[in-house]
Amino acid sequence: ADPPAARYFRSTTAFDGFNRGMPSAGTSAAILAVPAALLAAGLIRKDSKMTKTALLAGEAAADVGIITEVLKPAISRWRPSSLPPNANFADTFAEGGNRFSSAHNSFPSGHAITAFAVATVISRRYGRAHRWVPVLAYGVAVAIGFSRLTLSAHYPAAVVAGAGLGYTIGRFAVLRD
Repeated sequence: ADPPAARYFRSTTAFDGFNRGMPSAGTSAAILAVPAALLAAGLIRKDSKMTKTALLAGEAAADVGIITEVLKPAISRWRPSSLPPNANFADTFAEGGNRFSSAHNSFPSGHAITAFAVATVISRRYGRAHRWVPVLAYGVAVAIGFSRLTLSAHYPAAVVAGAGLGYTIGRFAVLRD
């Protein structure tokens, strides 16, 4: 599904409005602002569960950051936006030349892995008592992942892999809690 999706998102303007609302820097800041806001609210309210949730979400975000920094250069797959619009999107793995240039590496999606890790921690900690929390948390994570496709920053496989890894790491972060 990667080559047809990459061609489609590179050639359409249907998502321009969505893309303006979900820029790369903005979504990165929003993902990291959630644990920070939870920590601040937990400290102000003297809510130990909220404070612990914020720390676990921050830990999960740090864990996925390390994993992403290792996997991206090791896998070395070009971003769809790094290729010309009429390129052969099926041949997107660099052969030696992209190993240390993280700007062009796209697998897995750093936004998706971080968004799903944070969403999973929050959902696991608050989802049983508040059924709307997982819907909101995962809804935002899915929107962020989808934005990576519409911006031609990633292929579907990179977003799905990021989501799966983020979910797994988020679950691991709250496993011992």
